[in-house]
Amino acid sequence: MSLEEFYDELNFVDASRENRQKYAQMVLDDMSLFPKLIDVMFRVNDKISCRAAWVFEFVCEHYIYAIVPYLDTFCSNIKKVHLDSAVRPIAKVCSFIGQEYDTKQPNTLKKVLNSKHIELIIEACFDWLIGDQKIAAKAHAMDALFLLGKNHSWVHPQLVQILQQDFPTQSAGYKVRAKRILKKLTPVAINNRQ
Repeated sequence: MSLEEFYDELNFVDASRENRQKYAQMVLDDMSLFPKLIDVMFRVNDKISCRAAWVFEFVCEHYIYAIVPYLDTFCSNIKKVHLDSAVRPIAKVCSFIGQEYDTKQPNTLKKVLNSKHIELIIEACFDWLIGDQKIAAKAHAMDALFLLGKNHSWVHPQLVQILQQDFPTQSAGYKVRAKRILKKLTPVAINNRQ
């Protein structure tokens, strides 16, 4: 399938879980579509990029290692994404990356994820957290920062500061996630400051 044909196919992706799963399965069955999916996803001013991001999230949820050959592209472009419907799934993929990075078992993602990738993900997540994003994107950013910050001492104190500062003005959903993260981090952040 050509890039143009695949782009046209993405017009039929809708917000239903079943539909996103169907298109993710199409990509999982033919991984030659994955770089095309990334290409469309990073057409950040095109509304179809949001649909591509939805499918991308589902592909990565089922097979996070699909992203490995494209980490440079992914990490160098995530800050450019600005449409709300695309930011949320990309933030969730950052959380998936954090989960794989945090596992005790060696894995391919841990081997190829370098300090530049991590720096770019952390930077994007902090931008989403302090920016004007919806709660879902902020929640996934918190998770990613918590996980990636375990090996980067400056991240957790900064995360605690932002969560405590923004807590009073945020939504109930934000407060629930922030409380959970703060409960895990507050002793760590205090110890890192001493």
